[in-house]
Amino acid sequence: MLARLANRGWLTSAMYRLLFSFVFRHVPAEAAHHLGFGLIRLVVAVPKLATLLRWWLVARDPILRVRALGLDLPGPLGLAAGFDKDALGPDALGALGFAFVEIGTVTAQPQPGNPRPRLFRLPADRALVNRMGFNNAGAAAAADRLRNRRVRVPVGVNIGKAKATAEQDAVADYVASAQLLADVAGYLVVNVSSPNTPGLRNLQAVEHLRPLLVAVREALRQATNGRRVPLLVKIAPDLADPDIDAVADLAVELGLDGIIATNTTTCRDGLRTSPEQVTAVGAGGVSGAPLKERSVAVLRRLRARVGDRLVLVSVGGIESAEDAWLRIQAGATLVQAYTGFVYGGPLWPRRIHRGLARLARQAGYPSITQATGTSITKA
Repeated sequence: MLARLANRGWLTSAMYRLLFSFVFRHVPAEAAHHLGFGLIRLVVAVPKLATLLRWWLVARDPILRVRALGLDLPGPLGLAAGFDKDALGPDALGALGFAFVEIGTVTAQPQPGNPRPRLFRLPADRALVNRMGFNNAGAAAAADRLRNRRVRVPVGVNIGKAKATAEQDAVADYVASAQLLADVAGYLVVNVSSPNTPGLRNLQAVEHLRPLLVAVREALRQATNGRRVPLLVKIAPDLADPDIDAVADLAVELGLDGIIATNTTTCRDGLRTSPEQVTAVGAGGVSGAPLKERSVAVLRRLRARVGDRLVLVSVGGIESAEDAWLRIQAGATLVQAYTGFVYGGPLWPRRIHRGLARLARQAGYPSITQATGTSITKA
């Protein structure tokens, strides 16, 4: 009976909820992150255990298979950037059932990020607040780790501007990262949407974004002898609708491969957490359930604008298979999560993929890809 319950994931999920309630919740959020991520890497470092985990947790249902961004993926769910900033364990995270992992945000040179504390939980809202500030060991270090992997879970790389880099020098900063990471990235994401680097979101304006994306595309071409590295841009949920349209039009014009929508929000409206607690946390981007409604709205607007000309990756507030299914129907080819995984535990990716397979079958689709955009009509 115990083995049957464990096989269903019930026991492990219950254990994680207890661990979260009695241990992780009482440890500073960033320390808990390092502890949890370290345990994942430690467990998966045992070869036989890693093989067992991959057999049990990685999606194998053919209905879930997705071909996108030049990658053959076992399912549509990936881990968003921010969890593994330095490519310390993408393959360990893949063993938990993520079909792909996006590492970063990486900057050209190492930087420590903002002072601690800089990561906070809002359990009443099933949310996180972070003002990490792109803390990472630099693009060269991430490239070395990715180059020396033994297992090849598809990995995207998210790059950003260093805090010390002036806005007028941003293009050169992104180009330097792209050159270092081009040969190890399954796809590359230009992050111009974090609220935690001064001036970064200004780069979402089309007059700044155009030369940046053109330069990064050319840097990728030169660094790979012409091999095409899929290029995407990640946008903020706080963009006004006309600005979302402008970015979408630019992405199509420049032949980008996709858009990731969305990053964290600076909005604090509608939170269940008390105003006093929110004030005590301070500045930073909110992720998780409070982002859900706006993230879906941005996705729907993008799909209506670009149709199937771009790969749309939806992230922000995905907690259940039903949430992910709604995003796919609203136009997402792929979905990503971070906060849902933090609150959901190590079996969460498996639950999402199994739920998506069930929902696709119930809707009569032989492949989940056929459901993409079925609830949207192009404007």
